[in-house]
Amino acid sequence: MGTWNALVDPDIQPAEILRDAVTPAIDLEFDEPDTESSLIDALSGKEVLFTTSRLSVTERVLADTELEVIAKLGTGIDNVDLDAARDHDVTVTHTPGMNALSVAEHTVTLLLGIARRVGETQELLSDGNWRDTAPQGTLLSGKTIGIFGYGNIGRRVAKLLTGFNVQTLAHDPYVHEVESELTDTDIVSIERLLEESQMICVNAALTEETRGTFDEAAFNAMRDRVLLVNTARGPLVDTDALIDALQSGKVAGAGLDVFETEPLPADSKLHELDNVITTPHVAAMTEEYRERGITTLARNTLILLDNGSVDNEFLAVAPEVR
Repeated sequence: MGTWNALVDPDIQPAEILRDAVTPAIDLEFDEPDTESSLIDALSGKEVLFTTSRLSVTERVLADTELEVIAKLGTGIDNVDLDAARDHDVTVTHTPGMNALSVAEHTVTLLLGIARRVGETQELLSDGNWRDTAPQGTLLSGKTIGIFGYGNIGRRVAKLLTGFNVQTLAHDPYVHEVESELTDTDIVSIERLLEESQMICVNAALTEETRGTFDEAAFNAMRDRVLLVNTARGPLVDTDALIDALQSGKVAGAGLDVFETEPLPADSKLHELDNVITTPHVAAMTEEYRERGITTLARNTLILLDNGSVDNEFLAVAPEVR
């Protein structure tokens, strides 16, 4: 069999790991198309797409290209039209759960950052001021922390938080209470999570069921001065509603790694708020995860191109159901 051709989202870094893993079986071309039409053009003559969540693989993209395998780095696959992939005989492989600890650690990092007002005090120091003008932070210890989504990431967040002597609540309608025993987490209704949590971590997958969960009504149902962290997907949180809640003081601080529009526009009001820490969707970007994740993705893609089989956990659209 000849060489396969692949388009690679430049967001897959370090690129050397991917090159070393697939050479010489797959020729790689790196490009960053920013429209549906330019993605279709860039995929001309390509059988494989290596991507992160940045590229949107729509029904039109799948219909107008000759893709055989979409290889998505990471857990979430909401950027790929899976029904269309099945209709057009395109296998979709990804790396679910492999980035969970990296994302969980970043979640706790942001939570600590907004609780201790790291962004505000760093800016204070750079302006030539000292601690006598610094705002007061708050402890994580002793708090009630809600986790929205108790999957691979949410469970690790709860585990990491056990060292802080907190009460953890989780909302996830697809998780049985027994799965929370190791972290002494209570599985609760969304209403109870909103009403009782002093800090909330958003770790759920983006689905039509979860999209826009944190809207004006949700913020109104929360306790005053709540802290919010989102390392899942931007559309889970209504940006305008969050900004209103931050400006009113209903939400005392937010740590955001994901946004409704990515990249986050330079003129976003979020940049103007002192009580917000933003990072550019980097929660999973640790050396350890990237090496393991890219290597696994590359290996599975080569196996699938050779008509081999990989574990079902790595398949969002399996060859046998195409």
